[in-house]
Amino acid sequence: MINIRNVAIIAHVDHGKTTLVDALLRQSKTYLNKELIDRQFIMDSNELERERGITIFSKNASVVWYPQRKEISPNPSLIKRGNEFYAPFAKGGAEGTHRLVHPEGGGFDAVKINIIDTPGHADFGGEVERVLTMADGALLLIDAKEGPMPQTRFVLKKALEQKLKIIVVVNKIDRPDARINQVLDKTLDLFLELGADDDTADFPIIYASGKEGKAGLEPDLEKMTGVTAIFEEIVRQIPPPQGDPNGSLQMLITSLDYDNFKGRIGIGRIYNGSAKQNTEVAYISRDGVVKKYKLTSLMTYQGLNRVDADEVQVGDIAAVSGIPDIAIGATIADAVSPLPLPVLSIEEPTVKMTFGVNNSPLAGQEGEFKTSRQIRERLYKELETDMALRVEDLPDGGWLVSGRGELHLAILIERMRREGYEFQVSRPQVITKEVDGRKVAPYERVFIEVPQDFSGTVMQMMGVRKAVLEDMSTDDRVERGSGIVYFEFVIPTGNLFGFRSQFITDTKGLGIISTSFYKYDEEVGEPLRREHGSLVAHESGVTSLYGLVNTQDRGLLFVGPGEKVYKGQVVGQNSRSDDMRINVCKTKELSNMRSKGDGAMEHFNAPRIMGLDESLEYVGDDELVEVTPKSVRIRKVILDEAEERRKRSQGLL
Repeated sequence: MINIRNVAIIAHVDHGKTTLVDALLRQSKTYLNKELIDRQFIMDSNELERERGITIFSKNASVVWYPQRKEISPNPSLIKRGNEFYAPFAKGGAEGTHRLVHPEGGGFDAVKINIIDTPGHADFGGEVERVLTMADGALLLIDAKEGPMPQTRFVLKKALEQKLKIIVVVNKIDRPDARINQVLDKTLDLFLELGADDDTADFPIIYASGKEGKAGLEPDLEKMTGVTAIFEEIVRQIPPPQGDPNGSLQMLITSLDYDNFKGRIGIGRIYNGSAKQNTEVAYISRDGVVKKYKLTSLMTYQGLNRVDADEVQVGDIAAVSGIPDIAIGATIADAVSPLPLPVLSIEEPTVKMTFGVNNSPLAGQEGEFKTSRQIRERLYKELETDMALRVEDLPDGGWLVSGRGELHLAILIERMRREGYEFQVSRPQVITKEVDGRKVAPYERVFIEVPQDFSGTVMQMMGVRKAVLEDMSTDDRVERGSGIVYFEFVIPTGNLFGFRSQFITDTKGLGIISTSFYKYDEEVGEPLRREHGSLVAHESGVTSLYGLVNTQDRGLLFVGPGEKVYKGQVVGQNSRSDDMRINVCKTKELSNMRSKGDGAMEHFNAPRIMGLDESLEYVGDDELVEVTPKSVRIRKVILDEAEERRKRSQGLL
């Protein structure tokens, strides 16, 4: 058997997980093609991930590490498979089995380490939950200054539920404001709070700087030469995978991919037995239906690449094709005696949105895929790879799409937009449930970190949104009039919609906010209403500087001169609570008379650019966000003012 370790990398957003994985790949001499070598973050392969600086999709990589300088035979006859070398067992191994070895110096023992990079945001919890089933241990990254954060709690909780061996990596120790001892104390408190036993709470600690590619068992950068300490601790602390190499095949599918030549590819871990190419297997769906198929392709990981293999042994991570309807959570088993593995359970969505075909006056001009059939196919295709997503058909031809949070749905919308889809979406809404005859709604735990000067502002904002203060603390190194204040609130999820942009503005960009799902409970009081109205275009046309200058005192504009707008489009935020129709297309009447200095005093304020995230936060219950590959616009559901007024009087709105 090959000596294997399966390890997941888990962390809060922006704690350096992807940077550290890059260092592991580069320093393990893993083969990388030129495109990957030149890329700043190797694992962030998706364009959206590189733009936002977060990991959205889990990924697999494999490195080979040589921890022992122990010869297993004087001159073994090496067998090359791809870029790896194998030698026959000298003693104690089954006949015909081979061990992964170093190609130089007589065949030293080697360890294949499968690295599973996981998302750090709670909105992608469905991705985290299923890929952790492939691991036997985890590296938990903690920022040396920030310490455990909301998503740290979330991913650690999932890892402890899987009973994984945890190695704590205190990252970014090169930060000048690092506070290692306090961070370790908070990490221990978090382990105990999540119910870790004594053995788990006595976690091994590694200190690292992913940016510099260094790690060690002591927090001294000068003594570190590379990330060897991480590899050694993985081999020492994380147990090898358990399973019967001679038993019946059992493989759990945890993620999917697609290849133009091989079709749908299922990726997962082999728990028992071994998989062989071109053999018949039993495919057991999540519903328990058994079908027989032939594995037309069998692959394993070398570096970031999938390479063909004749056989993949127990404990390893494999990718298979040849099963047309393969789905996440299904089991691939022995054709003669098929035994299913436990089905993956995923937490329920908490936020929903309505998707629909774009029916604005500018519809069909910018998108490639804009019909009902095309949009529906794309949404249902997403269900194949996203276990936390739900899609339902609505009677009016739209679709109700539910996810784990605003970001979860915003990423889906942005991906569809970049693929050429054109559609419109409603304001996000929370999903309520009925438990024991009570109507309950989701609540979030909110963690806020702001300079002391803004602490009063934060208390006021959160008080208006019916948040309950759970904890408040200040930095130990606070000086008079300065320092950082840490807040912990519990707030209804619905009251958080539209809060982030206001928070960033009111704290002048110096505040940090993180959220995670807390629980379902009864709502307190009435839902929060939007405090401002919208400035709505009075007529269709092209905006003019003259019309914009004359209306900019009404509020904050979202459009500049020379932009196409249509009647009923939201072109700005009103400073009052009601909506106002304005004419931004009005042009100045021309005459043959002109006075000296005419127009010299006119000043146009720069408009606020509304991207997708900003639009989803802003949009009201009677508004929609129009999404195309080139534009994001906000519009009224009913474009005509007279028709809207008539429907309101009839009680239809």
